[in-house]
Amino acid sequence: MTSTLPDLLLIGCGKMGGAMLSGWLERGLSRAVVVEPHAQAAAAFAGRATIVPDAAAIPADFRPGAVVLAIKPQEAPTTLPAYARFATGETLFVSIMAGRSVASMREALGAQAAVVRAMPNTPAAVRQGFTVGYAAPGVTAAQKALADALLRAVGEVAWVEEEDQINPVTAVSGGGPAYVFLLAEVMEKAAIEQGLPPDLARRMARATVAGSGALLAASTQDAADLRKAVTSPKGTTERALNVLMAPDAWPGLMSQAIKAATDRARELAG
Repeated sequence: MTSTLPDLLLIGCGKMGGAMLSGWLERGLSRAVVVEPHAQAAAAFAGRATIVPDAAAIPADFRPGAVVLAIKPQEAPTTLPAYARFATGETLFVSIMAGRSVASMREALGAQAAVVRAMPNTPAAVRQGFTVGYAAPGVTAAQKALADALLRAVGEVAWVEEEDQINPVTAVSGGGPAYVFLLAEVMEKAAIEQGLPPDLARRMARATVAGSGALLAASTQDAADLRKAVTSPKGTTERALNVLMAPDAWPGLMSQAIKAATDRARELAG
């Protein structure tokens, strides 16, 4: 397969960075250098990418077309200055750090850095991710197209025009898989409490969440309409929803949870 992606420098190879790198390699990425101090984290890519422990070990002749920042946002102030030499305006920087603002990254990299902020989610590991991106002023159309190609390698991509919109995206989409996994977790626990065998409770909860997600993805109906289709008047589902949809229950709590996560993303702006 002919590569359509430029040489790439990945900073951090945790779960998300590793998932994205795997997708890029599938798309024909010819050369990647990965900066990861914990060798075991990047062991799966040995032989397919150059793994180095820090910025000083990057090959001297390496000129990446894109630098992807997949580190914790708290690490940015001490980590990013080492990569300022690549921030000429020609090299694209794609950040998947939660909350960290373009202004704070340019403070560390230089005002000329071409920065795209993006928030993927963990279904990227199975190429079912949903990523929302924001292209900062100064990013060219070609650089935005490159960012889109990189992000699309692991799932669906959308773009926002205002940087602050990435923060609720982080809360809803970035954190969303955790909320769905919690749903499966509590459904399994509740099934066991009602007398079902643990193995059956686990299989049933997981299959129900996964199957419902597949149905939602395949349907053009609103989620509310799909919910109503399952809910017979005066039936068992309606009785359960009366509990879940009470004013102080699930809808209100979810709104509070999304606000709390959005507020935290803004706190991490730097």
